[in-house]
Amino acid sequence: MVEIVPLGQVADADVEALLDRAFEPGRRARVSYRIRAGMTPIAALCFGAMEAGRLAGSIQAWPASLVEDDGRAWPLVMVGPVAVDPAVQGSGIGQSLMTRMLAAAAEIGLDGAMTLIGDPEYYGRFFGFTADRTAKWTAPGPVEPRRLLARGADVPAVAGMLGPRVVAVAEPAR
Repeated sequence: MVEIVPLGQVADADVEALLDRAFEPGRRARVSYRIRAGMTPIAALCFGAMEAGRLAGSIQAWPASLVEDDGRAWPLVMVGPVAVDPAVQGSGIGQSLMTRMLAAAAEIGLDGAMTLIGDPEYYGRFFGFTADRTAKWTAPGPVEPRRLLARGADVPAVAGMLGPRVVAVAEPAR
């Protein structure tokens, strides 16, 4: 049986070991690491999936921004990495983690503008992430446009660069 727990209850070394098992050795060179550089994860949105006393999966979420050329910054929550131990992939752990994280985001009002880099068929079908409003977005490195996804009523459909959360964030026009 899998138990979803706050990721803060899991040793950092166990999380890193899971990420090493779930992703290729060069994972730290991924664009997503640049987007969230220098940020601290949003603890209330980070969870671990424990199975038989072992970390089988994890999800993290980070403060990020989309910054337009004129400097206007739109606050976003960057979801990921979503990691599942290869030995138990396909068992629903990733879906359970995403479902729990999205519920937590809704509970604290952080579900209005979320983004991630991932498989649009999976994240769209199950969680409503699409590339509908991200066509003009850029990232600090190569990203397949179809994999740059977002969800939420406050996702801006403007041209801008994804990056770490800007301190002075302008409120989106309503």
